[in-house]
Parts: sequence; C-alpha cells; structure tokens
Amino acid sequence: MNILTVENITKAYGERKLFDKANFYLQEGEKAGIIGINGTGKSTLLKIIAGLEEPDEGRVVKANNTVIRFLPQNPFFLKEDTVLEAVLKDNKTAENESYIEADAKAMLTRLGVDNWDQPCGELSGGQKKRLALVSVLLSPAEILILDEPTNHLDNTMADWLEDTLRKRKGAVIMVTHDRYFLDSVSDRIIEIDKGHIYSYEANYSGYLELKLMREEMEEASQRKRETILRNELKWVQRGARARSTKQKARLQRYEELRNTQGPVKDGQVQLASISTRLGRTTVELEHICKSYGETVLIRDFSYIFLKDDRVGFIGRNGCGKSTLMKILTGQVELDSGHLEIGQTVKIGYYAQELGTEQMNPQKRVIDYIRDVAEYVDTPEGKVSAARMLERFLFTGEDQYGLLGKLSGGEKRRLYLLKVLMGAPNVLILDEPTNDLDIATLRILEDYLDTFEGIVIVVSHDRYFLDRTVRRIFAFEEDGRLVQYEGGYTDYAIRKEEEATGVSVAGVSLAGKGTGRDGGQSTGESSRTAWKDGQKKKLRFTYQEQKEYETIEGVIAKLEDTLEQIERKIPEAARDFVKLNELTMQKEETEKALEEKMERWMYLEDLAARIKAGEMI
Repeated sequence: MNILTVENITKAYGERKLFDKANFYLQEGEKAGIIGINGTGKSTLLKIIAGLEEPDEGRVVKANNTVIRFLPQNPFFLKEDTVLEAVLKDNKTAENESYIEADAKAMLTRLGVDNWDQPCGELSGGQKKRLALVSVLLSPAEILILDEPTNHLDNTMADWLEDTLRKRKGAVIMVTHDRYFLDSVSDRIIEIDKGHIYSYEANYSGYLELKLMREEMEEASQRKRETILRNELKWVQRGARARSTKQKARLQRYEELRNTQGPVKDGQVQLASISTRLGRTTVELEHICKSYGETVLIRDFSYIFLKDDRVGFIGRNGCGKSTLMKILTGQVELDSGHLEIGQTVKIGYYAQELGTEQMNPQKRVIDYIRDVAEYVDTPEGKVSAARMLERFLFTGEDQYGLLGKLSGGEKRRLYLLKVLMGAPNVLILDEPTNDLDIATLRILEDYLDTFEGIVIVVSHDRYFLDRTVRRIFAFEEDGRLVQYEGGYTDYAIRKEEEATGVSVAGVSLAGKGTGRDGGQSTGESSRTAWKDGQKKKLRFTYQEQKEYETIEGVIAKLEDTLEQIERKIPEAARDFVKLNELTMQKEETEKALEEKMERWMYLEDLAARIKAGEMI
C-alpha cells in the first residue's frame, strides 16, 4: 500500500533546477535510501516530503493520518532544555508515560550521551545530532525521514542504528553516504539524477547492478541511434539519385533522430595524483601520551609511518582520534613522548569541521583555491586552479560564484581540492566521508590507490576503511591503541574471534573483490566461440552475410510499393471496399518495412563492430 506519493514536482533556485516533473512513491514499511551527487537536491527533497518546503509545481500526497518525523542535518534545541527534556518534548504522551523515559535513557546511553541533565546549550554539534536521532526514533511515526543519520556516529553506534532501523515496522527515507549501511538497511534506492528520480527496488548492491544495466541500455540505445542516423543520412543522400521522390516519413525520422539528445553522463570528480617527494624520515611517534584532566586519551603510543602506508584509526566518539590527528599536525602539544616530522614531509590535513567553517561566504570559489596555488604539478604537467576546479565539477560560471551559495557537500568537495592543491605527501583525512556524495567518495578511493605518499584516515565509514587502509589502530578504553592488520572487516572478524574464542577466518568481505572488472558474464550468445581459452573475431554468419547484401534492395521495393499504395488511396476514396483493401495493404507494407528497417539497423551495427575488429 502506498503511504506517500510525490507527483510531478518541480523545484528551482534561480536558474538552477533541482527537479523537473519528478515522481516517486513510498510503500508501507519500505526502507528507501536517496543518493545522488552533491547539489542535486537530496536534502531539498527530504524537506519537501516533510512539508518544510513547497515545490514550485506538483504535490506530495500522503495517506490519511500518516505521521512523519524528520531528522535534519543540523538540528536545533533550546539552550535551556536538558538532554532528557529535549528528546521527550515531542514524544511523551499519557499512553507512553510509564516507559518512554526508560527507552529514551537506553537509546541515549547507546549513542554515548549519559549526562541526561546537561543543558543542550553545552552540547557539541555531534551530540545534538545524536539527541535529534533519539527523538525521532522514539516517535511511533509511520515515516521517518533521516538526513545523514550516521554522521557523528562511531562504528558501534552505526551498527546499533542499522539493527534498529531494520527491525522498525514503519517506513524510512534516508540520505546517507554509508554504503554498508545502505546495503544492510534499504530495500529501495532512490537516485536523483539531472532533475529526474529513478527508483530501484533493491539495496545498494542491487542498485549498482541495476544502474549498470540502465546505463548500458542507454548507451546501446545511443549507439543504435547513431548507427540509424549515420545510415539514414546515407540513405537520404543516395535516395535523391536513386528515385525521383523521397519518403517524407524517412526524412521526418532523420530530423527527429538528429534533434534527439543522447544520454547525459554524470560529471565525475577527476583526480590526478598530486604529491611531492618524501624523504627517508617520515612521521615518527615515540611513547606519546595525552590526557585532559583525569581522562587519558593516548597512553604510550609508538609508531613509525612508512612510505606508502595506509593506516586507519577507529574508536568511539571522544576517544582521542581527532586529538591524535591534531598532534600530528602540530595543533595540540604532547604531555610526554616525542614526535619527529621529516624535513621533506608536507602534510595535507582534511579536518572534520575546521575547513568549511573558516570559508568566507563572500569569497569567490576560484579565489579560495588560488590562495593555495595558481598551478599544481601533476603527471599530466602543470594544471591551473581553474582546470582543477572543473575536474571537481565546478564549471566556469560556478567558479566565480560565492562560497556562501554552496551546499554543505559542495563546500566539503571544494575543501578537499584545497587540501590536495597543496601537493602533500602525507595526507590526513579526518572523517572524510561526512557530507561527500558517494560518487566523489568512489573517485577519492581510486585516487588514494595511486597516491604516492602516506595516507592516515580517521573514519566511522566501514566501507571507506575497507577500501582504503591496510592497517587499523583501535582506541581502547584505557587510552591504549591496538594494531590490527587489514581493513575494517578484518578488524571486526578479529574482534569477534577475541570475544567468542571461535575462529571465523576466511569469511572476510575485504577479499571479495571490489574491483570494477571482477564481474562475470551471466550468459553467452550463440555467436560466442572459444578455442584454448582464446576469443575469436566477431563475424557474420553465412545467412547474415547474404541478408546484409540484399536487404537494401528489399527495403527499396517495399518503399516503392508503399508509395504506389499511397497514390491509389485518394482515387479509391468513394469505393469503400477498394479503400479498405488498400488501407490493409498499406498497414501490412508499413509493418513489413518497419521489420526490415529494424533488421537493417541490426546488421549495420554488426557490420560496424566487425569492421572495428571486435572480439567475442
């Protein structure tokens, strides 16, 4: 049963159109994940569904008595309200009074908030987000709308939320960059792409397969259109010499094909490896310690980062991960121990919050990047700041726009470029997946594969860790850091083995193959031929070759027949029997001509592939 329908919505901000007569529906109990590149309108769509914004055109229809609760990216609470008062304010009723306070305290504890009398005015942004999440989860609403629910959650919290949403009977619509989370929770993916909404009845893994199929179909249609257009042009040009008249329908079809726009591909962030040479001495930590009052964050930690190291740091919120990154960058002093930074080390620090907060809203995008460098050296040669901005999807017009007009995700993407423009050889990424869209994350992951230097990552994103790091340090309760080899999944398996005493080795997802070329064909055409494991060149069968040589003559005869029939129809206007007979002949001839044209297009496409030397 549909409980929510979005009908033909259009939404624009100035000349920027986010949605163009877009549609989708939500069924009872569905868990839908919304994805799309930054700036496409994901958060705007959530606000429209929640009734916080109105579309320019179209409407949102929900079933009778359907209650919706919304988790925004940046929630607001009254400063004087206590933590417990804030989460109970919109949820406590006479019916649930006996148990809701206990439920609220249990959820707050799971999300690392245990001072229930603390005023909200004293909370950090991350703590407020977790408070808002508890408030929404306590609600019996039929639809939960969640904007980046995993931001500011550590891995344990994300696991708990994943399990909670899976068990929830109500429907959920969420925007999140966490691909493992999407894969586990969602049973439907809503993709926003160039003003349109595409719906895939699958989790994230299934979406990737279905999207690939859709793009392959669009590309095949475009190839077919180009083949038709090319050959139609030949036919039109040749037809003037071969016959005295040309078919109007054929000319009209040619014009329609010529004016039809092919599929537009998404822009993708393009990154060339940018770094400077790293000498013998890198970054060395010797018995470092750091405490704040009685809270020990780092206890006697030593490590020498090797060239090309890929190291991840994980742990609960507040355990000291960001503090360690600030120690490495010289922003925080050690209590004891020694930090040595090599003379050739050039650190690029992608901070969790600092970067976008310090953006002057009145500054132009291109000036923000030029402050770092006008040109940067890449394997392709010197690349200008303007060209690098284009690679990061900031076009000429966007480059001269103001920083204050960018979305949160666009600011994070721009901040990432600024860090890379400094050509670091030690790259420190503190929660890089917050507010970056999935498409940008995939490109960043590919970039890190080729980055010539050290990569240090703090992240709660399990997929990103699996994809980018080869060693993990986990913060323990007493300030110790414990080393684990492999990505996040390998770490999780080791922790399970330690907890249960039972080996689960051999089931690591990290070795399942994340490469784009790892797929297998689901079937082979009868044309495929193998010999000693080698492919053969594509070629016509004997029957196809004969048909290819004669089909144009067959089409010409059918067109002549159709032309003769059309000339006779006006003459038979008063003879109903004759007119009916000619009309049937015309329909049969048109059908036969259409079938032969389809076959001709196939053979022409096949001939082009054979000429190109395609293998099968």
